Amino acid sequence: MFLSDGYALSSRLIDQYLVIKELYTQQKYLFDHKTHTIDNRIISLSQPFLRPIVRGKAKAEFGTKFDVSLDTQGFARIEKLSFDAYNESTVLKKAIENYKQRTGFYPERILVNQIYRTRENRAYCKKQGIRMSDPKLGRPSEEPGDKKIAKQDNVDRMEVERFFSLGKRCNGMGLIMTKLPETMRTSIALSVVVTNRFAIPTCTFFLYFV
Repeated sequence: MFLSDGYALSSRLIDQYLVIKELYTQQKYLFDHKTHTIDNRIISLSQPFLRPIVRGKAKAEFGTKFDVSLDTQGFARIEKLSFDAYNESTVLKKAIENYKQRTGFYPERILVNQIYRTRENRAYCKKQGIRMSDPKLGRPSEEPGDKKIAKQDNVDRMEVERFFSLGKRCNGMGLIMTKLPETMRTSIALSVVVTNRFAIPTCTFFLYFV
């Protein structure tokens, strides 16, 4: 691409021009068709790879979406990371298979929130002999033992919420300042690694640095 006086645009400016051109095309389509929805909608000129993600009461958030699993020792692993919105329930099977690949066996139980408790995921866990945390489908159980197990599962599952809270408050997970896809992925991965250090006993740190 060349300007009228014969000077070529830099590669950075060419990329920006193409993004602006695509943004104009998208906005014109939305206006002409009287709609608010379009695939791969650009919401940032500097980060055109980002997509709006619908979240609860907020209309939308913008950024990276990723799923994290915690093992019995409290160490977290990123199971999926994407700049596009996706249904978290589709990540469960792959996360469980990743666990089996690392350890050689399936977990005894998995502690998940409601979005992962689809019929397909329940059937998969039942087939592999994995107990999925409550609530189950159908009428609630009245057995005291079942209630006690469900309560303990809920307490243990809070470790995931604690991990995200700790990562956002102390380790930069909630304020990623990098701009490129590669550097954003690296920043998120590093925040997970740094947050994992809290799962290592103090004595282990002492022995390691001696």
